[in-house]
Amino acid sequence: MAFPYMEAVVGFMILMYMFETYLDLRQHSALKLPTLPKTLEGVISKEKFEKSRAYSLDKSYFNFVHEFVTIVLDSAILYFGVLPWFWTKAGNFLVLAGLNAENEILHTLAFLAGVMIWSQVTDLPFSLYSTFVIEARHGFNKQTIWLFLRDLVKGILLAIVLGPPIVSAIILIVQKGGPYLAIYLWGFMFVLSLVMMTLYPILIAPLFNKFTPLPEGGLREKIENLASSLNFPLKKLFVVDGSTRSSHSNAYMYGFFKNKRIVLYDTLIQQCKNDEEIVAVIAHELGHWKLNHTMYSFIAVQILTFLQFGGYTLVRNSTDLFRSFGFETQPVLIGLIIFQHTVIPLQHLVSFGLNLVSRSFEFQADAFATKLNYAPALRVALVKLQEENLSAMNTDPWYSAYHYSHPPLVERLAAIDELEKKTE
Repeated sequence: MAFPYMEAVVGFMILMYMFETYLDLRQHSALKLPTLPKTLEGVISKEKFEKSRAYSLDKSYFNFVHEFVTIVLDSAILYFGVLPWFWTKAGNFLVLAGLNAENEILHTLAFLAGVMIWSQVTDLPFSLYSTFVIEARHGFNKQTIWLFLRDLVKGILLAIVLGPPIVSAIILIVQKGGPYLAIYLWGFMFVLSLVMMTLYPILIAPLFNKFTPLPEGGLREKIENLASSLNFPLKKLFVVDGSTRSSHSNAYMYGFFKNKRIVLYDTLIQQCKNDEEIVAVIAHELGHWKLNHTMYSFIAVQILTFLQFGGYTLVRNSTDLFRSFGFETQPVLIGLIIFQHTVIPLQHLVSFGLNLVSRSFEFQADAFATKLNYAPALRVALVKLQEENLSAMNTDPWYSAYHYSHPPLVERLAAIDELEKKTE
């Protein structure tokens, strides 16, 4: 008797849902606490705490509903054979359109078109509610419905333009890869990631946001001086109009080799009135670069990608695996989808491990900025960003360890204080 792969996958999905719901309940209880953590008493205003508490609880209630609907739909799709039904309907559509349903690339693209329509229909109500109810209720949403729909259409058009050539290339590689399939797939994805990292900030991101050079002045001069002192090859310094969509704030850097760029959200500049606070945030980001965190993360992703493709090559010809999910044939894309579902246990473990590493990197970047004498300004900036973004003040340690890639504010402030004491 063949192993019931599909039933095992659905069963594990439900078990993980139950476990993560337990963590969500723990976090929900922490969010309901009526007082600030002792470390933040006198640091965070009572008004901001109450606003943060209300915002976090709203998002928590929404998450319970969203996750329940998601697990019900995902489990039903697998258990009731919706995937093979969808695959068959995609082939029937090609026949009606006068196209060759035996052509796997065309069949796959028709299947993906149906999946994209389905995902848009099922996700849209949640996206609309999150943006125009929860985010708007707490003063974050700045989008109009027309801007929201315009972004949605742009995203769909990008998928239509970029998706077919990428999917076609993957199918051809799998069909002709032979014993070196994993290497070829990894090589293709490696090159693709480099191309997308190059093109995204230049061609794609400007389709959604406006990037303008940071004006001459004290702030620009301080950032350039900091970059120069660290030998950071800063070529361009931009401000992005994040405020057109949300009042959440951020800053990031990107670019290869000697062509680095830093981007500040206009909301960050608005919220941190003091230039030193903004420069402290940049010092933290430059810490990631100086300590090679970006490179380590990139290497880790490449290793995991190669291992995944290696695992896929081992199971792609398993007829029992495909039949367990209702398929008599073995399409390339379906094989990738099934494989992703079968390695869900490992994916959760890997995600947890990556979060632990990311949290460690954040502490190191904070320490880097502290050693540059930005501790007071960084502390103030972290508190301001926590307040202005209405981030959760009380967090459950289990939930935080499992979900957060960044340590909670309490832990970051304590680490900065401890490092300052050691250097005094």
